[in-house]
Amino acid sequence: MTRNLSRRDFLHVTGAAAFVSSRSPGESPTVSTTIEQSGAATAGMDGWFDGPMRWVQLTLVENDPGRFDPQFWLDYFRRLHADAATLSAGGIVAYYPTEIPLHHRSAWLGDGDPFGTLVAGCRALGMRVVARTDPHAVRDDVRVAHPDWISTTHDGKPLQHWANPDLWVTCALGPYNFDFMDRVHREIVTKYKVDGVFANRWAPQGGDCYCIHCERNFREATGAALPRTTDPRDPARRQFLEWRKARLTELWKKWDATVRDANPDARFIPNGPPDLKTAGELAAIQFTDNQARRGVTPPWNNGRRAKELRSVMGRRPIGGIFSVGLEEPYRWKDSVQSEPEIRLWVAEGTANGMRPCVTKFSGVLYDRRWLQPVERLYQWHFEHERYLRNEAPLARVALLHSEQTAAYHPGVATGDRAEDHMLGMYHALVEARIPFELVHEALLTPERLDQFKLLILADRAALSSEQCAAIRGYVGRGGSVLATFATSLYDETGRQRADFGLADLFGVSFAGQIQGPMQNSYLTLETDPETGRRHPILEGMDDTSRIINGVFRIEVRPSQPFPSPVTLIPSYPDLPMEDVYPRVSHTDTREVYLRTLGNSRIVYIPWDIDRTFWDVMCVDHGRLLRNAIRWAANEPPLVDVEGPGLLDVTAWRQRDSMTVHLVNLTNPMMMKGPLRETIPVGPQRVRVRLPPQTRAKRVQLLTAGTSPRVEESGNMLTVIVPSVDVHEVVAIDF
Repeated sequence: MTRNLSRRDFLHVTGAAAFVSSRSPGESPTVSTTIEQSGAATAGMDGWFDGPMRWVQLTLVENDPGRFDPQFWLDYFRRLHADAATLSAGGIVAYYPTEIPLHHRSAWLGDGDPFGTLVAGCRALGMRVVARTDPHAVRDDVRVAHPDWISTTHDGKPLQHWANPDLWVTCALGPYNFDFMDRVHREIVTKYKVDGVFANRWAPQGGDCYCIHCERNFREATGAALPRTTDPRDPARRQFLEWRKARLTELWKKWDATVRDANPDARFIPNGPPDLKTAGELAAIQFTDNQARRGVTPPWNNGRRAKELRSVMGRRPIGGIFSVGLEEPYRWKDSVQSEPEIRLWVAEGTANGMRPCVTKFSGVLYDRRWLQPVERLYQWHFEHERYLRNEAPLARVALLHSEQTAAYHPGVATGDRAEDHMLGMYHALVEARIPFELVHEALLTPERLDQFKLLILADRAALSSEQCAAIRGYVGRGGSVLATFATSLYDETGRQRADFGLADLFGVSFAGQIQGPMQNSYLTLETDPETGRRHPILEGMDDTSRIINGVFRIEVRPSQPFPSPVTLIPSYPDLPMEDVYPRVSHTDTREVYLRTLGNSRIVYIPWDIDRTFWDVMCVDHGRLLRNAIRWAANEPPLVDVEGPGLLDVTAWRQRDSMTVHLVNLTNPMMMKGPLRETIPVGPQRVRVRLPPQTRAKRVQLLTAGTSPRVEESGNMLTVIVPSVDVHEVVAIDF
């Protein structure tokens, strides 16, 4: 039977005791913002999980049995040098002779066992096998037998599937998953001894559920009724989100225990954790189901997903699931994407530490154009595996990833989104060709932070006092910080503070007003009256005395003297044209605050430079961010790449080597795919600072297959890369 999460258990798991009705008036509710005491998450590296480097996922459709050719797929897996597979097993459809009542066997199954056939074939190839299940929907016979298993809308109606009206959406947090699917998982692992179970769409689908189980379990855990609001600023909504996370964590642990009981070497692998912190605590391996671009999406989005998971997973393996088809809202699941688009998407994942996992829906092929492009990608990966088995990233700059800001801070006003600040800063770092990592807000430990010289807080508005103290400690140990806009102005629940939580670091205090959206405001680029020179953060802008401002700004009061390299020109009318002139042409209001504290440097920018950069892509804003990052880092770069085009640059250390990845994003379709063609760029001059006491024994360009011209000077290595098509890797053996 399902074990309900008690109120005591819920408060223990979430740390959310302050949400309950006994909370004192004015007291901030608490969410789980505990900073772990180890930079590596608690789950270890034991087991088989780090072995596979190339994954495949075959998702069957119900009429595949008897129609598709398992041997074709096994032969293809062999040509891919795939060493692990995720194969459709059960859930919505069982592809094996299940003995569990109401577990729907494929109507085309007959006496066959396509899942068992594929498992045996993969085993013969020496591959690891993970069973794929999908518990999110059932047929009408299940609804009739167990109406309480079906997700219920806020008005009490069972939830019909949005894409297939013959199906019903299940409640993810009730007995269907906790009892029925638990039996399914035990049956699969017991019968086939698979290495794990991967559950697709295992979390709530189609909105919040108000079934009798969710109503009762939520009340037992919290003492309150299920809220109807979806406003994350409402304490009741935050309480619900924490309960849902705790319930999913409980489900993960239950399924994992069942899988381990049937096969001690196997694990449960969720397709998407309740949150990243939980993944860091529980997962032996994770996958990013970020299959392809849709809408306006830069290719580096795939690399970003890798960085997000690595921020909690450390060295544990991450598979990057990629589709060979279009991933637009219209769901053309049998489509085929262009080869350049597939190559670039996979290159971004590989350069950022993911292991490729090609996924195909349907065992019967309608369009075969993707087969050879993927085979070529996997062949390259197989040939250079030793340079792709990374031990650690070498970046010295980190960008803070804040799930609580995303969840609980909707922005300061309409038009301001915390995500846009993150996107703008990420793109600015890519444009500047600066290798960087993401650091998760739950792992702000010395072990994790001190490997970086600079921590960037891109409007990380919602930070707890504990997290602010960890950042303050990092600066005390010599780390530098660049922060923008509303960083630390709100606590971890999204409640606004009277002053910045990091006011002492910034050297400024909140003056009580947030302006915007502003029209037609500018910035003056100042010259130091004592030296007659401009500050280094203004490098490359000598030919102008003003640039555009952002859209939102925070009024601050400096608590000490500051240099004034950038000052405010307030908004003035932009129509009629005869009235477009500044009413105040110059002020002493600083718009960039710069401090030096011992070996640390602090940059605080009180306006939305990152958000506006993402919105309008102003070259001056990108240049100002690049200069501010370099000034704050205050050390020679590990990697410096000069040459034409837009490149994403990453750097890694392996056991006896290091690599510099160059991913070519230079393309008219860079912001919205698919790519039509690749546009090679070069030459690129790559300067690498070698680790102490190391000498380069050999330097290769892995894609070109050549040994480039190399110059050495002390610990600096200079390599000329003649051209980068999509992805080049400079591999340096020690």
